[in-house]
Amino acid sequence: MAHVTDRLDNQIINLAKQQYETQQRTTIPGYVAPLASGGTVYPETSPLRQGVVELRHMTSYDEDILANRSYINDGTVLHRLIDSLMLTPGVTAKELSNPDLDGLIITARINGYGKNYPVEVTDPKTGTRLKRDIDLSKLKVKPITLQSDENGEFEYTIEDTNERIKFKYLNIAETETIRDEHPISDLMILCIREIDGDRSRANIESYVKYKLKSGHSKAFRQYMSANLHGMDFDIEFEGEDKDTFTTRFPIGPEILWV
Repeated sequence: MAHVTDRLDNQIINLAKQQYETQQRTTIPGYVAPLASGGTVYPETSPLRQGVVELRHMTSYDEDILANRSYINDGTVLHRLIDSLMLTPGVTAKELSNPDLDGLIITARINGYGKNYPVEVTDPKTGTRLKRDIDLSKLKVKPITLQSDENGEFEYTIEDTNERIKFKYLNIAETETIRDEHPISDLMILCIREIDGDRSRANIESYVKYKLKSGHSKAFRQYMSANLHGMDFDIEFEGEDKDTFTTRFPIGPEILWV
């Protein structure tokens, strides 16, 4: 009985500590952070539909998250950071689309460490590694131009068959359910929400597996990709000969290391 009592006491103490830490973190000043999608990829019932969230400023507590090797190795470090910084009630990082998460990471980095970010890039003409600086505040956002409905869904018509599809852009949690052995069909089944008014998940799965032709599937995926919102990470740099070249700036946990 004593062991049970000790365990319950420890649970109560740990819960109290967690509540205290949560209360203290919410006293840190916050700021409004825009979403790259403008919120249009989320249903009207979601607070993300507003197109902005509130984040708090980073502290040493958050640097502990960034330095956690297990979080880095399992790929959750950026999700955990945004969850820690999030002040908008009821929102977690995995409810975000990947482009919106990228945008919030850039915003958190600017507010935490400043807009200047030193990088090393390779001059394509000489192969020389060059040290350059990026002004993160000048990164451009590709807005979404499609009109969504109240569910955050968009319309697409299959060429030849004229079948009308309603689709959505996936959030991080949904993307993580895509199996390595079925990357295309799983993506299609998750993205497609309605076919000619039919929202039955079983019928949509059957349609993707046995009716949607590969050419039509490819054209649909290209349409989604062409209209995808997000940060533009193609950056122009000056080379050794003063000519400019463009290279892609990859985003990862290192963006928050100083």
